[in-house]
Amino acid sequence: MINNQASVRIGRIDFTNVWPLFYYFPFSSFGSDLEVTQQVPSGLNRAMAEGRIDIGAISSYAYGENFDEYLVFPDMSVSAFGQVNSILLFHRKPLEELGDAKIALPTTSATSINLLKIILTKFYGLQPEYEYAAPELEPMMKSADAALLIGDHAIRASWEKNGYLVSDLATEWTRLTGHWITFAVCTIRKQTVEQYPELVSRIYEAFLESKRKSLADPAALVRDAEKLIGGTEAYWQRYFSELCYEFGPKQWAGLSLYYQYAAELGFLKRNVPLQIWKDNSVVRVTE
Repeated sequence: MINNQASVRIGRIDFTNVWPLFYYFPFSSFGSDLEVTQQVPSGLNRAMAEGRIDIGAISSYAYGENFDEYLVFPDMSVSAFGQVNSILLFHRKPLEELGDAKIALPTTSATSINLLKIILTKFYGLQPEYEYAAPELEPMMKSADAALLIGDHAIRASWEKNGYLVSDLATEWTRLTGHWITFAVCTIRKQTVEQYPELVSRIYEAFLESKRKSLADPAALVRDAEKLIGGTEAYWQRYFSELCYEFGPKQWAGLSLYYQYAAELGFLKRNVPLQIWKDNSVVRVTE
C-alpha cells in the first residue's frame, strides 16, 4: 500500500495576524514533503495535540497544556508590547465593575480567554460568570455584559459604532505587568524533529525568510487585507507594524510570567518550561 501522507503537516491560523509568517513561504519548493491546513486557533490547537499537525502557529496557552510533546521555534511569534488591536473586550461597564457580570467568550481562542481571566482575577480581584458563544458581537451582547473577540472578528467589530467600552487586552497586560504578551508561538512536535531534522531546518529558514520579506515591504499584505477584511490602507499599515513577530528573551520573559499566573490560578495544571528549538537541539529557557 502506498503512503501518500506528506512528511510534515503544517497548520496555519485563519487570521491576518499570522500572515507575515506564511505570506512568502515557498510551499511549492517543498513539493510533497509538506501539507498545509488552515483553521481557527482552537481547531489548530486540537489538531496539534492529537498529532494530526506537526508544525503550527498555535495558541501560546496550547503549548503550555502539551509542552511535553512540543518545541518552540525561536524568532517567530505573534506578540505585542502594548496595543495589539485584535484581542478586544467589549463591555458596558468599566473593567473594575465586571465582578458580577456575564462575559461571553469566543469558541476560537485559548490564550486570550485565559489572559482575560488572569487580568480580571489577579489584578482586579473579580470572578465574573463566563459563557461560550459564536464570535459575533451583537448576538454575544444580547445575553452578556461583555464580550471577548479575537483576530479578524475583533478587528471588524472595532470599526463599528456600537457604543461599548473597548479594552485591548495586550495594552492591559503591559500596563499591569510591564511585560510583552505572546499570543501564538510556532510549535513543532518533538517526534517530527527526530524524524526529519534536515527538513525541519529548511522549514524554519523558509518561515524566517517569509517574515523578513513580509515586514520589509508589507504593501502586498496590506492590499490583500483591505480586499479580504475591509478597512483602510493606513489601518493595516499600522496593524502590521504594531504587531511583533520576534520571539526572543523579552517575549520569553512575558510568556513565562503568563504561564506562572495561569498555573497559580489553576488554569494550567503545572509550571511550563519554554523549550526552544535550536539547530535540532533544545534550549530550555525556564523551569
